[in-house]
Amino acid sequence: MKNKVVIITGASSGIGEACARELYKKKARLVLVARSETKLNELALEINNDGGSAISVIADVSIESDCAKIIDKTIEAYGSIDVLINNAGISMRALFLDLDLSVFNKVMQVNFYGTLYCTKHALKYILKNKGSVVGISSIAGHKGLPGRTAYSASKFAMTGFLEALRIENINKGLHVLVASPGFTASKIRSRALDSSGKTQNDSPRNERKMMQPEEVAKQIVCAIEKRKSSIVLTFQGKLLVFLNKFFPNLVDKLVFNSLSKEEGSPF
Repeated sequence: MKNKVVIITGASSGIGEACARELYKKKARLVLVARSETKLNELALEINNDGGSAISVIADVSIESDCAKIIDKTIEAYGSIDVLINNAGISMRALFLDLDLSVFNKVMQVNFYGTLYCTKHALKYILKNKGSVVGISSIAGHKGLPGRTAYSASKFAMTGFLEALRIENINKGLHVLVASPGFTASKIRSRALDSSGKTQNDSPRNERKMMQPEEVAKQIVCAIEKRKSSIVLTFQGKLLVFLNKFFPNLVDKLVFNSLSKEEGSPF
């Protein structure tokens, strides 16, 4: 990854921040993207002061013109793009029956269209370098999760889009990775939206028992280096995906029972 130009969306916290720190260790040149200006600038400053190379771009990936700006700023600073990590995302937790559709649309705009817009504007540059497009999906992109209909839909859509993109460019040297972490300690659950679009504030799960974002980042970077097409993380996540191939009805019940035990479960 030395001297590779890597764009990371949602880089101000969680898996995105961890990916930035892991790639900095490998001497990649970084473009850090998020809406949180203060946190993003602090991270870029820390990396640059420590001898690394990073620029920050304040952007909302749900807005196509912002995604175009990300790519323009990257080319202006570094002249090329090797890797795009589509990590920016939001979640929700509510029964679909009660869900305001504006919440569904917002989740799709960030998680799916954010990936679509950034990839569209970056692709011609990535193809020149036979580089990588990465989507940070989820176990929810393999198995629909109750109470998270919009989140699951956005991750299934991301997976379908990226798989089609990989096959379209199979003879052009494009690497496409779909990374599916299981439950990872981050702020995505505390920032999840409820049925009306308000922030949930508290995580319904024990974050200390989850895989840490630093370990997730290491495995994602390793998968990029090895040009893997997909990875599924955590033992629980791998087991769910495996069992779902053979016993989908059983997994339906297991998933329902597990998530129904969350604090404040909507079902």
